[in-house]
Amino acid sequence: MTPQHHLPADIERTSISIITRELDELGLTPPPETAAVVKRVIHTTADFDYAKNLRFTSGAVQAAVRALQRGAVIVTDTNMALAGISRPGLAKLGCEAVCYMADPAVAEAAKQAGTTRAVAAMHRAAREHPGAILAVGNAPTALLTIAEEIEAGLRPALVIGVPVGFVNVVESKETLFAICEQHGVPAIAAMGRKGGSNVAAAICNALVYSAAEMLDPSARGWRG
Repeated sequence: MTPQHHLPADIERTSISIITRELDELGLTPPPETAAVVKRVIHTTADFDYAKNLRFTSGAVQAAVRALQRGAVIVTDTNMALAGISRPGLAKLGCEAVCYMADPAVAEAAKQAGTTRAVAAMHRAAREHPGAILAVGNAPTALLTIAEEIEAGLRPALVIGVPVGFVNVVESKETLFAICEQHGVPAIAAMGRKGGSNVAAAICNALVYSAAEMLDPSARGWRG
């Protein structure tokens, strides 16, 4: 086998071209406003089911892009998702991304409250960054906590709800999405069981790249 593509930028462009073509062939071409997110998630997972199970509240992508251009903080529920978000993209926008899961104060708060670190971390995010983008790829309890905070008045810039698994996952996404729609909070969710920290990071990167005009890999300094 002789590889046809060698340079990173060329590989990514070719991958996106293949994804675009196959989505068209499947009759799953996403609307222009959500295409960057859908294609980035498929690029990360090689799973075309996301073209069907990703749901967006009206104007969610545009709202998130505007928030990032104004310097919004991204709060993740895992350090894995945090590690996957583009540092050059964040730097260009003057934004930061944080995760509180390993913070000793969060662990102590969870212990005192008899709850999980994911719950304590999202309560802290609500206090310290009320206009943040909240990206959840692992913990359904984090989504349910965000839903409770929204009902109590929290208005994040965006909620990304993509936890993966079999216990409370489907229900937490449906609850979160319904509450976001009810209260006018922008949201992106992967309905069903699929998701994960890599999906959360992929959605964040699609939004960061869109906001920073870095969708083409050459704008990120990649060769090819």
